[in-house]
Amino acid sequence: MKIIETIKEFAGLKAGCCLTIGNFDGVHVGHQKILAAAREACRQRGKGKSPLVVAAFEPHPVSILHPEKTPERLTPLILKEQLLAGLGADFLFLLKPDKKLLSLSAEEFVRKIIVEHIKPSVVVEGEDFRFGAGRTGNVHTLTSLGADNGFEVITVDSAAVKLSAGSPENPVRESRLNRDRLKSAASSNGVKVSSTLIRNLLIEGRAADAAVALGRPYRFVGKVVSGKGKGKLLGFPTANLGEINQLIPAEAVYAATAAVGVSEEEVCKSGTSIPAAVSIGRTETFGKGNPLLIEANLLIEDVGSLYGKWMALDFAEKIRSQRKFPSEEDLAGQIAKDRQKAKQLLPHPKI
Repeated sequence: MKIIETIKEFAGLKAGCCLTIGNFDGVHVGHQKILAAAREACRQRGKGKSPLVVAAFEPHPVSILHPEKTPERLTPLILKEQLLAGLGADFLFLLKPDKKLLSLSAEEFVRKIIVEHIKPSVVVEGEDFRFGAGRTGNVHTLTSLGADNGFEVITVDSAAVKLSAGSPENPVRESRLNRDRLKSAASSNGVKVSSTLIRNLLIEGRAADAAVALGRPYRFVGKVVSGKGKGKLLGFPTANLGEINQLIPAEAVYAATAAVGVSEEEVCKSGTSIPAAVSIGRTETFGKGNPLLIEANLLIEDVGSLYGKWMALDFAEKIRSQRKFPSEEDLAGQIAKDRQKAKQLLPHPKI
């Protein structure tokens, strides 16, 4: 897959590509459905004659228009690139939004961006696609403008999935706001998948449901930094992840699999296979006012030094909520139980 960073680069490409435009944060099952339809449109037009071009806004347009409302990122750009390439994109156009671009009307966006530069033969979008200033354009607008400007529009229905309702051992505890949001997204066929839905699920700690909506576990990427050594003192050394530039799931303990590498790109490409128990919380057993920590306890022997390396975590399932323990000994006993539960939930390591 080739990365296109400026619209002028389309001058070197032949007209007639298959195009899809969006944010593609998460590259979830809804995005995958759109990309599958776009690949099929390319196939029907002849191999090599109609490449698949994905135009992804980077960063999210909301970060320009309303920075205070910018949604937390699900997928780092490096990981997004890897996922889109794996789903058949031939070109990824990183469409950099600015106020001038975002002020274009729907008609101006089609004429100045799609028709004058990209020159597609077909545009494939989901049924909820919105574009143009104030998001006034929709797939019906696009279809009409396509008929006037020589390109076809294919509309793809939203993907829907069935989500769990929790269990006595691992109950779902939702805020009223997110509960209402999740209900509003539901239909007789399940819950309509969107990046917003996945964010809400992760905010509630529903890692297994988020994996269903994503079509894979939620991948979390960070660099290993030095910690205070509390885990080691308790007999369970952990790898602490530093600053994270994506959504952090709810404070809880999770079963996850990990990959370790020397670069962000390496761990984004890698398959995760090292079983881990991951704690996201503020270690209130050791006192109040502690910062949020992301600690991965790898469930293998001879981990070696991880400091300064990159780690990817694929969240499989929530084990339990965070709580304060009466003593460090009680906490150590619970960590042992968490490790055992994680081993039960995860596949055997393939390393």
